[in-house]
Order: sequence, then structure tokens, then C-alpha cells
Amino acid sequence: MTQAVARILKEAEQLSAAERAELADCIVERLGHNIPEDVAQAQIVEVRRRITQVETGEVTLVPGEEALAQVRQLIASARAAS
Repeated sequence: MTQAVARILKEAEQLSAAERAELADCIVERLGHNIPEDVAQAQIVEVRRRITQVETGEVTLVPGEEALAQVRQLIASARAAS
């Protein structure tokens, strides 16, 4: 991490949660301007496909904490196996 990024991060940590979320949204939005058109279109197609899967019940959403617990368990199992 560069010193500039570390300084900005330290300053961002002083913001409220809502302000940090707004900052993150702004950064992500600006990053999106550099995405090639074909990649952006492929992302839109994928998002729409996933929304349809959820709406039709083809897939079930998993709460974030549960998903993280599953990932942690998989990592722990992989480490134990090696």
C-alpha cells in the first residue's frame, strides 16, 4: 500500500459508516468508467441471469454471515487435508 493510499484510508476510517459507503460507491462508480463496453455488457447479462435465477427460485440466497462461515469451513478443511 502506498503512503498516499494509507493516508486516505486512515482519513476514511474517521468517516461515519454512511459516509464510507458513499465514498466506496463513488470509487466503484469511477472504476466502472474504464471497463470496456463488451465486458460491461457481459456483466449486465450475467447480473440479469442471476436475478432471474433468484426470482424463479432456481437458486436460494444465503445470508452473508452464513456464506462466510461456509467459506471459512472449506478453508479450514482444505488446510487440515494438506
